[in-house]
Amino acid sequence: MKLVAERSGERYDLHARHLNHQLPRMLRTIGFDKSYVRAEGAYFWDEDGQDYLDMLGGFGVMGLGRHHPVVRQALHDVLDASLADLVRFDCQPLPGLLAERLLAHVPHLDRVFFGNSGAEAVETALKFARYATGRSRVLYCTHAFHGLTAGALSVNGEDGFRTGFGPLLPDVPVPLGDLDALERELVRGDVAALIVEPIQGKGVYTAPPGYLRAAQDLLRKHKALLIADEVQTGLGRTGDFFAYQHDEGVEPDLVCVAKALSGGYVPVGATLGKDWIFKKVYSSMDRVLVHSASFGANAQAMAAGLATLAVMENEQIVANARVTGDLLRTRLADLVSRYELLLDVRGRGLMIGIEFGRPSSLGLRSRWSMLQAARKGLFAQMVVAPLLQRHRILTQVSGDRLEVIKLIPPLIIGEREVERFVAAFTDVMDDAHSGGGLIWDFGRTLVKQAVSPNR
Repeated sequence: MKLVAERSGERYDLHARHLNHQLPRMLRTIGFDKSYVRAEGAYFWDEDGQDYLDMLGGFGVMGLGRHHPVVRQALHDVLDASLADLVRFDCQPLPGLLAERLLAHVPHLDRVFFGNSGAEAVETALKFARYATGRSRVLYCTHAFHGLTAGALSVNGEDGFRTGFGPLLPDVPVPLGDLDALERELVRGDVAALIVEPIQGKGVYTAPPGYLRAAQDLLRKHKALLIADEVQTGLGRTGDFFAYQHDEGVEPDLVCVAKALSGGYVPVGATLGKDWIFKKVYSSMDRVLVHSASFGANAQAMAAGLATLAVMENEQIVANARVTGDLLRTRLADLVSRYELLLDVRGRGLMIGIEFGRPSSLGLRSRWSMLQAARKGLFAQMVVAPLLQRHRILTQVSGDRLEVIKLIPPLIIGEREVERFVAAFTDVMDDAHSGGGLIWDFGRTLVKQAVSPNR
């Protein structure tokens, strides 16, 4: 900590010199170049002692907020125990205990593979599905994310992430909710699986009611598997333990978990699956290490996962996400009729998308068109920036060139945080509809940046 204290002021320069040089440039452009020095629960504090409300949750990692005392104590305890960790030729109890606790929430699944991230959980599911079925193609939905490693990138629905990294695995996108498109691919007989986010992180698009069950029936008819990517939606985010559980009768063959399982501390990913799939992959002692991870199932990650699940149960985190999410979404939806720039509020639990659209009045329409001509998505960024700069609330645009803000706060927030966000959002929207103000001044700055040849 002495080193951090001595060189904390260099944080942005260090990143510019030695890491992704575009990150500090981007943060400075939009006014996000803050210096946070402390965090707890759903809040950060800067060098001046000002608090910031976190409605981003580390892209969903901080389900319990930052530095939950139970998770923190569990990590202290496992470090103090000096366990014989990662021996590799033994069977430690913690992985089995965490697998047992996870599988209790999905009684139709039987086994777990532990890796280190959501992308690795997806990679595992893709490999297992292809091996178990003997087929090569995996279907995914347009607008999907799933990760940025090579296999996961093959089922990523955003061209901006894929460009320049091919050739990738054989794949075909199908629109979320389009059962006819799904069946057209399945009849070819070479599809191993469909991987789907029950609520897509990019844009916060929810699968239509009944789609997952109908898709599951089609997949089983054609002897293909259903993979549920619950990396962001899982562990209570949507008001159920898993988002697919909102649709009755849905029982995926493989489920990918990560992010919130970490308790906000130790990277962890998990792929839950049916017994027959695992037994096909690990079919003999010769294949015992055919799929493994060097740091998978390490003691710290397992302890953090066990502590996280205990907190979720003891503090009724899933119920809080449902109740608080309903309150926040209702309060925001009430504003749609008030603001012509506000098109839609959607989502489930504490995963909420706020979408903006073309206004009807002439003055606002001309300003909107100016932004759209420069680069789609700039208006949403115009809202995100004053939420942080003026109201000290951290949010994110839901995807490149999308006019959508995504809210994925810690699942521990309550009515106080809802009121703070709604008041701040109302203030920013009032400014946006006033025909002038700081928000449109910032918009002109974004336009200049968007058309700059050096961006």
